[in-house]
Amino acid sequence: MSITYLQHANTYILYEADQFCGVGQGEQAVQQLEPLFTPSYWQHQQTIVAKAPGRGESLFVTPESMASDTEAQWVLRPYRRGGAIARINRQRYWWHGVNTTRAFREFRLTATLKERGLAVPQPVGACVWRTGVTYQAAFLSARIEGATPLAALLDRIDNATLEQTGRLIRDAHDLGLDHVDLNARNLLIDKRGKPWIIDLDRCRLRTRGRWQEANLQRLGRSLEKFAPQRSTALLEAIQRGYQETGIPR
Repeated sequence: MSITYLQHANTYILYEADQFCGVGQGEQAVQQLEPLFTPSYWQHQQTIVAKAPGRGESLFVTPESMASDTEAQWVLRPYRRGGAIARINRQRYWWHGVNTTRAFREFRLTATLKERGLAVPQPVGACVWRTGVTYQAAFLSARIEGATPLAALLDRIDNATLEQTGRLIRDAHDLGLDHVDLNARNLLIDKRGKPWIIDLDRCRLRTRGRWQEANLQRLGRSLEKFAPQRSTALLEAIQRGYQETGIPR
């Protein structure tokens, strides 16, 4: 994986070079790539194929010939705040240096886990715009073909897939991933039945601890929300897979 860093004025970009072709250098490269992180660009190109619900309303987009694989689709996710603070500030965060921004941290974490073999999306790029003491940011990743959120499958999913999902969570924990928002929307099942973990914003790598159980408890609450009548059986199947030995590494 070839990660490239760009900066021009108050725009900072981190991207995976293998995902692009024909990108220039310096200011020219920033001018080429920066629009890709804005919803307005894709709206103008009329290449938005779908939208996903959520705080930032992720967009599924089809990249132009700049992408190395023109048949691939990307997911654009602007960073948005939640909770009470979102009423007065939806998209700005305090600036403490580019390497501490949520976008750069998520990009590097996703790239690390991808290289270690965990089923996470391919990171494409992260962009940060600084304005004084605050910043805004957006994240691009490859769309997982044919994937559906676990939350949308709970009424018909089989135990084998749930157990495989549990094994994936165990693999993530064995690598030290503390997924602070492990819920049924951030677990995807692709058309082959393979589970994936997405949305690593604010997540981090840690040594073993109580956070692992906290992740599972959060997932349990999510299952209760989406499938209250079946949540206990669903979580039990996931936990059976979790207790199995993970993939040798």
